Amino acid sequence: MLKLSILQQIFETHKNIPAIIDLLSKHKDIYVKGLQGSSASMFATALFHKTDSCYLFVLNDLESAGYFYHDLNQILDSDKVLFFPSAYKRAIKYGQIDAANEILRTEVMGQLQVEDKNQIIVTYPEALAEKAVAKDILKKNTIQMSVDEEIDRNFVSEMLDSFGFEYVDYVYEPGQYAIRGSILDVFSFSSEYPYRIDFFGDEVSTIRTFDIETQLSKEKLKQIQIIPDMQKSNMDRESLLKLIPKDTVIAFKDFVWASDKVESVYNDSTILDNPEYEKDLQKKLTLRDEYDALVKGFRHIHFGNKIQAEAVVEFKTDIQPSFHKNFDLISETLHKYLDKDYTIYILSDSEKQQKRLKSIFEDRGDNINFTPVERTLSEGFVDEILKICCFTDHQIFDRYHKYNLKSDRVRSGKFALSLKELQQFQIGDYIVHIDHGVGQFGGLVRSDMNGKMQELIKLIYLNNDVIFVSLHSLHKISKYRGKEGEPPRINKLGTGAWNKIKEKTKNKVKDIARDLIQLYAKRRQEEGFSFAPDSFLQHELEASFIYEDTPDQVKATADVKLDMENSKPMDRLICGDVGFGKTEVSIRAAFKAVTDNKQVAVLVPTTVLAYQHYQTFKERLKDFPCRVEYISRARSAGQIKEVLNDLKEGKVDILIGTHRIVGKDIQFKDLGLLIIDEEQKFGVAVKEKLKQMKSNVDTLTMTATPIPRTLQFSLMGARDLSAITTPPPNRYPIQTEVHTFDPLIIREAIEFEMSRNGQVFFINNRIKNIHELEDIIKREVPDARIAVGHGQMDPAKLESIIIDFVNQEYDVLLATSIVESGIDIPNANTIIINNAQNFGLSDLHQLRGRVGRSNKKAFAYLLAPPLHTLTPEARRRLQAIENFSELGHGFHIAMQDLDIRGAGNLLGAEQSGFIADLGYEVYQKILTEAVNELKNDEFAELYHEADEDNKISGENFVDDVQIESDLELLFPALYIPNDSERITLYRELDNMEKESDIMQFTERLEDRFGKIPPEGRELILVVKLRAIAKILGIEKVVLKNGRMSLFLVTNPESPYYQSKAFEKLLNYIQKYPRKCELKDRNGRRSVSIQSIPNVETACMVLSEINGL
Repeated sequence: MLKLSILQQIFETHKNIPAIIDLLSKHKDIYVKGLQGSSASMFATALFHKTDSCYLFVLNDLESAGYFYHDLNQILDSDKVLFFPSAYKRAIKYGQIDAANEILRTEVMGQLQVEDKNQIIVTYPEALAEKAVAKDILKKNTIQMSVDEEIDRNFVSEMLDSFGFEYVDYVYEPGQYAIRGSILDVFSFSSEYPYRIDFFGDEVSTIRTFDIETQLSKEKLKQIQIIPDMQKSNMDRESLLKLIPKDTVIAFKDFVWASDKVESVYNDSTILDNPEYEKDLQKKLTLRDEYDALVKGFRHIHFGNKIQAEAVVEFKTDIQPSFHKNFDLISETLHKYLDKDYTIYILSDSEKQQKRLKSIFEDRGDNINFTPVERTLSEGFVDEILKICCFTDHQIFDRYHKYNLKSDRVRSGKFALSLKELQQFQIGDYIVHIDHGVGQFGGLVRSDMNGKMQELIKLIYLNNDVIFVSLHSLHKISKYRGKEGEPPRINKLGTGAWNKIKEKTKNKVKDIARDLIQLYAKRRQEEGFSFAPDSFLQHELEASFIYEDTPDQVKATADVKLDMENSKPMDRLICGDVGFGKTEVSIRAAFKAVTDNKQVAVLVPTTVLAYQHYQTFKERLKDFPCRVEYISRARSAGQIKEVLNDLKEGKVDILIGTHRIVGKDIQFKDLGLLIIDEEQKFGVAVKEKLKQMKSNVDTLTMTATPIPRTLQFSLMGARDLSAITTPPPNRYPIQTEVHTFDPLIIREAIEFEMSRNGQVFFINNRIKNIHELEDIIKREVPDARIAVGHGQMDPAKLESIIIDFVNQEYDVLLATSIVESGIDIPNANTIIINNAQNFGLSDLHQLRGRVGRSNKKAFAYLLAPPLHTLTPEARRRLQAIENFSELGHGFHIAMQDLDIRGAGNLLGAEQSGFIADLGYEVYQKILTEAVNELKNDEFAELYHEADEDNKISGENFVDDVQIESDLELLFPALYIPNDSERITLYRELDNMEKESDIMQFTERLEDRFGKIPPEGRELILVVKLRAIAKILGIEKVVLKNGRMSLFLVTNPESPYYQSKAFEKLLNYIQKYPRKCELKDRNGRRSVSIQSIPNVETACMVLSEINGL
């Protein structure tokens, strides 16, 4: 693979480049003609390489500037390329400042203070219109720091205070700082990552950046500058044009447009009267006359629109033609260029795509020589003089290419913080203790045991009964997770009610699991049809898929095919969010069945979906010999009759339909595969019929409710699951904005969407005022066609409204949140959610996922009362959603209410009741136990083969080892400030088992807090102690008064006393009879060992026993 920088060197051999550099020394105005596509970015890089001046590139708007900046970064990969955006979220007139953009602005100003002025700054007119801070003021407010420098720490924190930095426990956002021991964390406004400065006395020993989410260090730096928030201050401001060096060259895409835009920004005054928005914005803006005068002082290059200039240089380039995935046209074009001796370069960020292109050409028998280049630009181009074609793969395949600004990382702070707070224990939270039930968290308490400090966690139960949980039993407690907004019942201690609920749940779960396992066992005995391996048609179908397959999709497809080729009937469940490519997997499976001359039935819950699947299947299979039909209420009796006849004769290959498909009058000639979409939405009767149909037919079930990972593990061996959890790459990020309810904003949103022939969802979760809203929209946008849909309408009517909306009969669908989960409306790319503060995170995420599924940019507007009137949770929820326009995997932590829905769907509705009683974590523990017990008892012969050696090892006699001690085992409050953080770390530690996890945990602690004190190190060793004790079958370890007591399995008849583990213990006692004694009190057997002062020694002794 060629590096993009090498391609850049080829471009720099162009004869125009030295000519332009020569002209720059003589003329003030140069017009560079004919730079198409990304050749402009390569031209900019060439100037930067060949001279040492500063360049300011002014593009027309944020988007084109973003792509230009991204191109330069792809080529140069250096910190000399800077982006200077507007400091506001939307148009300046709304006055909402965006911290992330501010960082980019401050970074530019910080860089302008450095000696070396050879850099490229990319900007656009709106950003230039906003004044920046004056030079001398910036200098006064900057702290410079470098490694090995002597500096008084108190002086630094006083400086930070005076600059308006906020002192916090942990740094998550710009403008915060924290001090822990010798470590100072600070988030400057001039950097995308916060700094961690480690002092040795008053000397700076290291400086490193760290990651906001993990709080762990990234890379070491030699020197840094810390700059406060310059946007809030009322200091003197001046235009960026006064800050850049005098000999800067300014390059314009469109000179006239830029000054017009500066003027219009100044005149477009503020519109919204809202306490959160800034007042007097005009003070911060530049007048057109001032701007024009300043611009005059510099040398100019014009590389876009034609303009009168002193000198003109012409490039002969052309943009990459649009192929729209038409490979005949692609190969024809490429051959045409190859015949003229052009070199063809294909640019892509992924090696997989390059290989795919190669294989597509090979399959077509095309002999096309191209050179793959390992980074891509935003637009391809052809250069006639150099005879090169630089084509980008995202344009060949019609994919979306997105630009990244550094600032995206800064936004993750709020999100990381809110996820963290979701998991942390706050006073008053509901906590479940697996032995005692649901109580409330009462805080961390310290107690004195024989002169040693210990920390305990206090839980409060009914009638203010209290229990204290030691740090070694934290794995028994978890935060209660039930349905959002419903508080659980608090249990009473000592009544046995909690254990009754647990038993009852376990029996119920066992019944469900037993059914699943019996069905599974029955199917293992059945003989089904084994399909042939993939045919060449199958490969062709899969190669024609327009998106890249995600790894999950590849795995799911492979699993399904393997099941089909096996002689046992398949029964697989695929779960994945809407739009993650489940349908594609099912189309591939269906096509595999058809190529083996079998018929396929696709069962869907609603008419709308039947129609939609019909369209999708037909579109994907249009080039293949395969007939797709559908039956539903929407078709006439005559049509249906004809389809059914053809079905009987085997002329129809794939039949899609609602529950009509399982009716008596429907006969398949040879059914080979049954695909069920959203199984949980069908009634009992349909499910029974399905059971009869599918005992020996391969079945593929799909669901959009994500089934939590944990449940998948618990059900291993009872159901085959494939989960698709990764979203397809390069979806357009959805631009999300939070606003107060304002007809102006609604009008802007709807008018913009209609101007590009799109459609709008308007979600309002109350039926009462839905018609008032309809009137507002009618008044604001009189020409919009509006449809209203809600849950109290007649289902058939609602369905026809939605079908009309799919067929673009309406512009706006005003609905309660019933916009049905399976429906895909690619033409709807704006969603407005009223009273967004009333939705949970996962609801907002799912609603927003309704838009942005095509290759257009999508918008989501969340309307809520002013933020300062909301609860902190609601405020954070909205900010998290607003800042994360695309949600990665970090998101499903907040998806607990969805997990609960998923569990209910998989295991039957009454389970949600138990989940509400027990909390999700405990429920899941019980489920795992139940499945394991079934596997070990009733279905043992299905799962287990006995060990030849007749002695059992003794590892599985103890589920959990209790640990009691009078030693000082804790992290001191001076070492880790903030109780919540300490509890989080205690819990994380107590839930660990593997040695490698503990090593990593220790490294993370030292990185964040410095050297671990001895009592902390001892606490970390307890985990190891527990692990060895479990292997040895010890129920309880007590470390008190310098000795260790090991309590063994209570039941004297237990096979444990015949096991290898017990044998090891006896051997140890015989080896050291002096310091050990075996006791038996009231049938409780224990071993006591002397002279064990600390956990370290205890670990050594147990390891020795285990080694015997």
